[in-house]
Amino acid sequence: MSATTPATSAGAELSAAVYETAVERYFAAWNASGAEARAGAVAAAWTEDGSYLDPLMDVRGHEGVAAGLGAAAEQFPGCEFRLRGTVDGHHGIARFGWDLVVVADGSSPAAGFDVITLADDGRITSVLGFLDRVPGA
Repeated sequence: MSATTPATSAGAELSAAVYETAVERYFAAWNASGAEARAGAVAAAWTEDGSYLDPLMDVRGHEGVAAGLGAAAEQFPGCEFRLRGTVDGHHGIARFGWDLVVVADGSSPAAGFDVITLADDGRITSVLGFLDRVPGA
């Protein structure tokens, strides 16, 4: 099996582009402005029963994920999440680093590393988030 066509647990092949697109949609959801845009972005990125889990958040379903992302947006106004490095994926699982960046000055108060599991349609079924750097730590 090559690095560009890994198989999911269901046996379907996913290309590197599927992983990259899933991560792009993931960041679009995190960076969506407003509840309506965020809800649409979450629906595009996650399956209906998809989940997100990190040390600060444990949510499931479109409404739960959108609410969690909205709470983070309120906590960090003027910031956006950005991919750090490249996306690495195989067998329907991808990992990538991210930075939370203050748009006004480019500083980064937080950073982490996430692992996502994808459905055969390329949407996220689960996210396991790890925080490498958090404000005040």
